[in-house]
Amino acid sequence: MFTKRLQSPSGLFFIVWCLLASFGTYFCMYAFRKPFNTGLYEGLSLFGLGYKTVLIIAQVLGYMVSKFAGIKIISELQPHKRIRLVAGLILFAELALLGFALVPYPYNFVFLFLNGLPLGMVWGVIFSFLEGRRFTEILGMGLSISIIAASGILKTIYLEIHSLLPALSEFWMPFLIGLIFLPLTCLFIWMLSVIPAPGETDRLLRAERAPMGPGDKSDIIRNFWPGLLCVLLIYCLLTTLRDFRDNFSVEIWNEISGTHWSKAILAQTELISTVIVVVCVSSLSLIRNNIRGLWATIGLIAIGLIMTGASTMLFHRNAIGPFTWMLSLGTGLFLAYIPIQVAVFERLIALFKMKANAGFFVYGCDAVGYLGSVGLLLYREFFMKDLRWSRVLMQFSYLLCFVCLALLVTAFVYFNRKHGVRKLWDKPEPAAPKLHNITIHL
Repeated sequence: MFTKRLQSPSGLFFIVWCLLASFGTYFCMYAFRKPFNTGLYEGLSLFGLGYKTVLIIAQVLGYMVSKFAGIKIISELQPHKRIRLVAGLILFAELALLGFALVPYPYNFVFLFLNGLPLGMVWGVIFSFLEGRRFTEILGMGLSISIIAASGILKTIYLEIHSLLPALSEFWMPFLIGLIFLPLTCLFIWMLSVIPAPGETDRLLRAERAPMGPGDKSDIIRNFWPGLLCVLLIYCLLTTLRDFRDNFSVEIWNEISGTHWSKAILAQTELISTVIVVVCVSSLSLIRNNIRGLWATIGLIAIGLIMTGASTMLFHRNAIGPFTWMLSLGTGLFLAYIPIQVAVFERLIALFKMKANAGFFVYGCDAVGYLGSVGLLLYREFFMKDLRWSRVLMQFSYLLCFVCLALLVTAFVYFNRKHGVRKLWDKPEPAAPKLHNITIHL
């Protein structure tokens, strides 16, 4: 019966199903990727670096290689191969965590590289079920919620389980948490598998999304490279800051609040951010006109960037406390980061009728973004070793705010001129054709 209800792409049942399937699958992916970085690995080092930093760099390098591979694999992925691919990626990652537990320090860092190697492609497989639909921004909220909330929740789960099993090594904890989440992962992957393809109405409003060939990619880069380069650099800086804040959140909280802060605070800040970001980003789906939708998306990114810089300045001047800073910083960061993933490229593809899919753009941005993440870690370890983690976060927040705002204005002007809009009060593209089944049916 539920398969018939899924055939109504504007039905509430369809939307909720897609939200749950995407949220659940990507949340579970984080259970295989993130829990290891809650451990402190105190007293351990390798190559002159703290062992936790070595582990993070190893996994991020694997994740980054996965993103570069995804530029080709995800953009060319055939629909009938999606489920088999995502299931294989998750299983490979869990086996790598078993190797991380079994092989002794200091040789087990290699298995975190192997763990990151498949996981970088999971997002693209999931989003391929959701893109090119009239409500993609809403459907993509499942992914967005998991990106924001999963890390904090999983850190709390890690700390609670470790308090119940204090004798369990930090090297075994990631495998155990992955094992706990494996059955749920299978359930959510099955939910993805029964989502129907976009219908005719979706293709009229958002353009058809087909696997890309090398010529398609070359044409897009040649025709739109100035604006896309600005978006790529913005996304790179946002990814770097997001990853740094996430990987060292325990150390940052220890510095700004002492060592007696509540373990639940990691989940609290991310859940509040989730609610705010979900409401703001999902509302973009209400704008059917693609150029106006692009304007609204860029405006939301600008608000997020300003929140990131302003909250850091207020905390620096002792005008707000640690909780308010981390909450505001995270909310602003994700208000800028999430719209690029689920809205900017969606609107650009529809606006310019590109023969493309979102995976091609996002994986290009992600690959460079995680390269920046590794660069910041190495720069901190070799040139700012005596600088506190919270101070690095503050300095990079200022840099991100000013540089990204300048790049955002440049991209805004470029895409408007490319579309033929010289002034904001110019008449934009004609509205999308009236469609009788655009309302959400309960």
